[in-house]
Amino acid sequence: MNVDEIKQVVQVFAAAIKGLRLYAVDHPATTKQVETLQNGLFRLLQHKKLIKMGLLEGTLFVEDHLFMDEFPAAAEIAKLLESRELVGFEFMAGLSANEIQTLLHLLHSGGGKGQDFVNALVSRGAKRIRAVAAEDDDDDDRQPRKVYRKALKVVDQIFQDVRMGEIPSSDAAINVVKSMAQLTMTDPHAMLALSMLKDYDNYTFTHSVNVSVIALAIGRACNLSEEQLKTLGLGGLLHDLGKLRIDVGIITKPGRLTEAEFDTIKEHPGFGASIIREMEDITPEVMEIVLGHHLRYDRSGYPAGAIGNISSPLVEMAAIADAYDAMTTLRSYQRPFTPRKATARLKEISGSSLHPEFVMHFIDSLGAYPVGSLVRLDNNEIGLVTKVDTQDTSLVDIKVIFDPTGALLEEPFMMQLRPNQARRIIAEVDPHTKGIDVTDFFDLDPQ
Repeated sequence: MNVDEIKQVVQVFAAAIKGLRLYAVDHPATTKQVETLQNGLFRLLQHKKLIKMGLLEGTLFVEDHLFMDEFPAAAEIAKLLESRELVGFEFMAGLSANEIQTLLHLLHSGGGKGQDFVNALVSRGAKRIRAVAAEDDDDDDRQPRKVYRKALKVVDQIFQDVRMGEIPSSDAAINVVKSMAQLTMTDPHAMLALSMLKDYDNYTFTHSVNVSVIALAIGRACNLSEEQLKTLGLGGLLHDLGKLRIDVGIITKPGRLTEAEFDTIKEHPGFGASIIREMEDITPEVMEIVLGHHLRYDRSGYPAGAIGNISSPLVEMAAIADAYDAMTTLRSYQRPFTPRKATARLKEISGSSLHPEFVMHFIDSLGAYPVGSLVRLDNNEIGLVTKVDTQDTSLVDIKVIFDPTGALLEEPFMMQLRPNQARRIIAEVDPHTKGIDVTDFFDLDPQ
């Protein structure tokens, strides 16, 4: 998604709100701004069917772009959201100029705060704009999406520190991994669903968080203690830090690398180890994960010089997580594997590249159709697996997205699949053949 287009939408949004101080909502000047804002949102919605704008610890974000640098328009919208006790908006494909006018009018004229504002927007008929009310911050560490976003911000700060030549603080990383580990112990599939979120323009950035999430799911499947999970999660979060010392042109190069470029890539585990060696409260096992996540189970990987120094089983778990996330992510040279195909591939390379026992524990914990799988039911409906029961993986929740004729539903609905029921899964469906991004259909915030 184009960052300049995102910035333009934020700029126009802020200008439209300012304009209402001078002109009525139906004044030609306001109408022109509404039209410009609608066109800007339309361009963003060509990439996704739903665009999220909101606050992350007081900072405005639009989708995966966080306005960390000074940007007055973003600061104005953030301030307005806080004053209305809102955490954000969701803009959906097909939104009309009237719906945008309604939103601007409520923001300007006092549509209430928090849930009152949400209700006012709904009552005015703005079906394709959803306001999200702020919730009690005390619950943040129990809400998967908020913890995931916090992890993204932590990684962003660590990356910035490394780029500036500073020694990153480990405190925030340790704290967020603690929250992630606790959530994984209670509901591993909720956290795992979040790893389906991909930022293709910032692969290394989101990959770090996703590997941590997946590694924690693997660790839970292997019956690790909470302390071991926190070590594993921290190693996953920091495993690719060394790539920040590699030429970005090599990291982002489409297609195959030359032999010389691949030799350069092979240096990143050592670079990462040297970075975290300077950080406080980093244990030897975290160091091993960073240094050894590319060694492979048969030790045919790299760096060869680290082979005799790697003994922690957590390294093998992090390697599985690294592989699974890479397989399920769209790359310039690779179409993403579906979750079911990714687990099949993990089986194929277990015993050589990956630890066979840990792979089987992980696959068993995911179930036949892991969270994030698009599946066809026996009546030809197509839905998304949104939840797998922790104790019995045959019990799944599905959000039905396509009706039996293949038409996309305007209002997807939830259903639970249980043994001996009328509905059953008969096959996995590749989302790309249906032209959808499954993450658009996840409801990842608890109600």
